[in-house]
Amino acid sequence: MVSAPHEAMHRIFQEHPDLFFRLSEVLGIDLPPLASAESVTVDLTETEPLERRVDTLLRIETQHDGPFLLIVEAQGKKDPGKTASWPYYVTYLNNKYRLPVLLLVICQDHATAAWAARPITIGLPRWPAVTARPLVAGPHNVPVITNVAEARKDLALATLAAITHADNPDVDAILKTMSLALRETPEALAEPLVELIAQGLGNRPAAQQWRNLVAVDLSFYTSPLSEEIRDEGRARGHAEAVLVVLGARGIDITQDTREKVTACGDPEVLLRWLIRAASVTASDEIFD
Repeated sequence: MVSAPHEAMHRIFQEHPDLFFRLSEVLGIDLPPLASAESVTVDLTETEPLERRVDTLLRIETQHDGPFLLIVEAQGKKDPGKTASWPYYVTYLNNKYRLPVLLLVICQDHATAAWAARPITIGLPRWPAVTARPLVAGPHNVPVITNVAEARKDLALATLAAITHADNPDVDAILKTMSLALRETPEALAEPLVELIAQGLGNRPAAQQWRNLVAVDLSFYTSPLSEEIRDEGRARGHAEAVLVVLGARGIDITQDTREKVTACGDPEVLLRWLIRAASVTASDEIFD
């Protein structure tokens, strides 16, 4: 039950909102001159559910200091909205689980990392009420690993290094190191790392370099990426065979036919076209 002193200690500010400014000297903060003050509704209930999700949330146990929660956020670019959501994540989780909370932000470029590392304050510039200080990992502090033995010692760290250094001029050497390090790694452990690196590189030029390395150095794996690369190889072979057969039979290959054949990535479809190429009288009849 709320006590009378409790009510009195805060309701006086409802009656005299400018009282806070007269307490500034007692509180030891320097405030700018008062312009206006008014009471605002005290109801903070959200009438509509608001979905908020962190990227990854871990509960970490330590030997001496007890457990804590780790929020991991992947940040690809500057996002002004994070100045509100990141402090919310920290305070909400601390209130819900009553555990210390750390926020870790992973970046792939220096500008975003520098932006993410700035403390986020809620309150007045002269006296912030809440300060969120993210930990930031990115190309500025994650080591560049180009030694195979070093990569094998900690494959997870080496994978993170490959992802965070996706735009590094030496990314080819970094990826080659990873492909060699994974060659002698059990497939169950290596497969998710192969896929994570592919995802982390996105559509950068380095992504094709990684695909090439997987096709050569890690061709014995049965990961989704390896299977995709094998399908692409089979498709290229079938496409070339279709055009060779048509050409060997003296069939004029139209530009439309050539483009459609070379653009097809389905080995089964290309195989049907290859069979038809042995008997058609016009190149476009293979599509009938």
